[in-house]
Amino acid sequence: MVIQEDAKLIGSVAKESGIPIKTIRYYEELGLLKTTGRTEGGFRLFSSDVFTRLNFIKRAQHLGMSLAEIREFLTIHDQGDLPCKQVQQKLSNKLVDIDRQIQQLQLLKHELEALLSNPTVQAKDSAVSICPIIEHH
Repeated sequence: MVIQEDAKLIGSVAKESGIPIKTIRYYEELGLLKTTGRTEGGFRLFSSDVFTRLNFIKRAQHLGMSLAEIREFLTIHDQGDLPCKQVQQKLSNKLVDIDRQIQQLQLLKHELEALLSNPTVQAKDSAVSICPIIEHH
């Protein structure tokens, strides 16, 4: 087997990227990464562009993208196009989701503050009540 000059063993990729071998294998299984082949010993080989892909994956995950969404972007890229329009749409959707979550958390915060600001009602019978603070509406 002829090995490309710039081919990287999976162990080297893991060491240089700081991403565990198990994760790299998982990304390959999901189609996020592609090997350029294997050594005679069966070790996966990657081209040097694997680091660009791994950085993209890490950054996209940090921004809240799922691995399925990331695979979609990488597939578009692999077809020769830039997935920026799709990325922009997904990020816009994430903003809407975050705004919704913030509103829900604000409501929860106000409810918790209201519960904690009221004097605690003492339950007389633990068979009827577990904790009046939570049960009080």
